[in-house]
Amino acid sequence: MQLLCISVGKIQNIFDPQDPQASKKPILSAIHKTPISTLTQPMAVRIHYLGVDSDEQANLQVHGGEEKAIYAYAAEHYLSWQEQLKHRKAGSSELTPLPELPELPELPELPFGSMGENLTVLGFKEDTVFLGDQWQIGNVVLEVASFREPCFKFNIKLGWAGAAKAMIQMGAFGWYLRVIQSGTIQAGEMIQVTPGPRRLSILQQSQAFYAKA
Repeated sequence: MQLLCISVGKIQNIFDPQDPQASKKPILSAIHKTPISTLTQPMAVRIHYLGVDSDEQANLQVHGGEEKAIYAYAAEHYLSWQEQLKHRKAGSSELTPLPELPELPELPELPFGSMGENLTVLGFKEDTVFLGDQWQIGNVVLEVASFREPCFKFNIKLGWAGAAKAMIQMGAFGWYLRVIQSGTIQAGEMIQVTPGPRRLSILQQSQAFYAKA
């Protein structure tokens, strides 16, 4: 289990300046993340109590604060997302089951950070990550806190009105982490997991949430 990429973003208008909707009332978000530490260019990044150094969050109710300080996402989902977006461009309206990422390559068409995540990780899935699990990366300790609930900003980010719905159908949410011990981490480091109570996985938490909706 490994940390592949660390990404951060600044609060800005979510619309591209060339988008016709950009002239309307701005929608602020920091979902546009830029990789700052990768396998090919590893760099030590400071992790503090409220998240990744230099990262920002526009709406602290959905990302940020102590309970949602850092957003992690499984690299294994990236190939599926890349193919789903190709199908959308081709005019398909179906959500097609697709193979998952078999190796570790950076995907130039859909680079890591594209889901809005801070940490892109390998070796984790929503059904094997449990609330309360603790991760040690270098001298940093993180704890799994909650699944990510996608919203309309994710649709805008991917340029697909059905992106949030697809994330729910795929069960490819990612999860938030709280910071137990601050320090520094960098891409390429291994992740050591200390299991928590193992009562509720991220997938089970999300399923229970949407069953009530």
